Amino acid sequence: MNAELPVWLEPLAQHLEPWLPALTVTGIVMALASCVAIPWLLLRMPEDYFTESYLPHAHRGPLAWCFWLIRNVLAIVLLVAGILMLVLPGQGLLTILIALMTSTFPGKYRMERAIMRRPGIFRTANWIRRKYHRTPLKHPDGHDKDITDGH
Repeated sequence: MNAELPVWLEPLAQHLEPWLPALTVTGIVMALASCVAIPWLLLRMPEDYFTESYLPHAHRGPLAWCFWLIRNVLAIVLLVAGILMLVLPGQGLLTILIALMTSTFPGKYRMERAIMRRPGIFRTANWIRRKYHRTPLKHPDGHDKDITDGH
């Protein structure tokens, strides 16, 4: 095996080596998909999604429960792929972020709000929305002035 690898990583590398081409292609596809998925999700969000006034749907019918199950299974698959891509070729952190956005775990909404409180992320999200002529997102903390201009 490769002399540069740590001893503890050699058994894993031996088992994964035949999969490297497929994992590399998967990483590239995931990176391209994220370039489409993230703006698409941002454009579909209501402008008050990150504020306390936004209330997600409380009642679910049978079809909604099926969608919920499929959504969370997909999130688990993406999470595992993202963790693997942290040590293999691919966009690991981005894939993990997409997995978290796809899932519906307890505390997800609170975590999303915490991420959107970061000025750079909030500015970038609203830059994408402005580019497609959408109303800017409201800040999670209810700031009255638009901080997306960098002022």
